[in-house]
Amino acid sequence: MSAETDETFESYGADVGAGSGPLSRFREWFVVEGNRVVVAALLAAVVLALLLALRWTGIIAFVEPNSVTRVASGMIAGTFSLVTLVVSVNQLILSQEFSAAGKARERLQGVVEFRRDVADDAAVPATPAAPTRVLELLVESIRNDAAALGDAVADHDEAIRETVAGYTNDVHQRTEDIEQVLEHAEFGSFSAVSAAINYNEAWHLYAATHLQNEYADSLSPAAAESLEDLIESLKLFNVAREQFKTTYLQRELTRFSQLTIYAGVPSILAAILIGLLYADFTGPSISTAVMPYVVIGLITVGLSPLFLLVVYILRTATVTRRTASVGPMIPQKDPDEGPFDVSYGEDS
Repeated sequence: MSAETDETFESYGADVGAGSGPLSRFREWFVVEGNRVVVAALLAAVVLALLLALRWTGIIAFVEPNSVTRVASGMIAGTFSLVTLVVSVNQLILSQEFSAAGKARERLQGVVEFRRDVADDAAVPATPAAPTRVLELLVESIRNDAAALGDAVADHDEAIRETVAGYTNDVHQRTEDIEQVLEHAEFGSFSAVSAAINYNEAWHLYAATHLQNEYADSLSPAAAESLEDLIESLKLFNVAREQFKTTYLQRELTRFSQLTIYAGVPSILAAILIGLLYADFTGPSISTAVMPYVVIGLITVGLSPLFLLVVYILRTATVTRRTASVGPMIPQKDPDEGPFDVSYGEDS
């Protein structure tokens, strides 16, 4: 069992979103890692190049006023609909901020109790104010608890030592990876959120709980206490990550709302200008040689709110999907995967 367990400990933990090939890395950058404004600009450049290519090949033309003005009218209606959606998103965010005195007091008490638990777990006078530092402190606590567990089972049976060593080595490796990212991350940057969600503490919590119950009669009091401390640290990290993720998503959606409003005005003006270019009954008011390129440019500007919607929804939806579970639940895995095959009534 030990050899199989060690191998599983090294491979089973989900590296969410990880990919080794260039295509996987580009997809990860495009969906979640890249700056959203840069990704939106890339989308705009692709659409611009596509429209130009279609124009050069003669597939599309801009000589029929009615067709072009209908496109402009549709862009105006779509932009207004998107602005309405943004207003709804802002209302949803604001609704979470409004609370009566009693509810606000409960929220504050919950935060105070959580910070006290983190301070006690990490043996510090007070929990840091910076959210990224809180995560970093909990990661240090997890790694230290895992090291203490490994030392505590040094005099146990070989099977227990090998099993625990496989687990603690995996904890140590993965916490080192996330700590390196958190050291250079700032609150509000996606790198901090990415580091938090890519650390699969759900698997470590699940494995620790299984080891605690499996070897309840074989672990020494010191080892049992170290394992319990590790489980508590993992639970606190899960809570901190959820709070950190929620705060980040609120800021992200607020930023999306601001950018959409900023891009919405030029978008509507671009669509109106397209219609005005064809308003003269004698035909377009500028040269027909440059008209297609002007219209293509205006269409790209008019679609800018849509590009922002795509890139921001891709990121927020991906982050939400990857952190959909709470606690030792691993929805990314198949039901039959994993090293711990159990059946009803096994302990009895």
